Amino acid sequence: MATLTAASPAPAPLVVVLVEPQIPPNTGNVARLCAATGCHLVLVGELGFRLGDAQLRRAGLDYWRYLSWEQQPDRDAYFAGLAPGRFHLLSARAGRLYTEMPLLPGDALVFGKETTGLPRALLERYPAQCYTIPIKEQGVRSLNLSSAVAIVVYDALRRLGAF
Repeated sequence: MATLTAASPAPAPLVVVLVEPQIPPNTGNVARLCAATGCHLVLVGELGFRLGDAQLRRAGLDYWRYLSWEQQPDRDAYFAGLAPGRFHLLSARAGRLYTEMPLLPGDALVFGKETTGLPRALLERYPAQCYTIPIKEQGVRSLNLSSAVAIVVYDALRRLGAF
């Protein structure tokens, strides 16, 4: 069985961070999106699957070789190393819209795990960096992780003039 390997790091327009993702097809879809857009992918904390998972590989198709990515096992250490103001936390529990994010090339867009989102402590530590995607129907709690990433990444790239 082939294993996944990271492509050589290259300057990325944005960094997509998934904190403790649980569902292999979602992570595979996000990896495919990052490969297509040139964004760097970071998987942070404990993953809910093995990196060699067949579903993960299948969702990413044969695009893993085009992807710049890394795994950071220690969530707290990863966030401690980020530049202040250069990362944005996306959460269904935030009040400000993602379209209000101040963006610079290389900023990190941070998404939480499918089951619970980003840890409340992280959102409380960085309230000025929390944003949400609006949902019209109150009965719908959240969007699918890979859908949310796609919405925010493509809009951010548009705003940065990456196309």
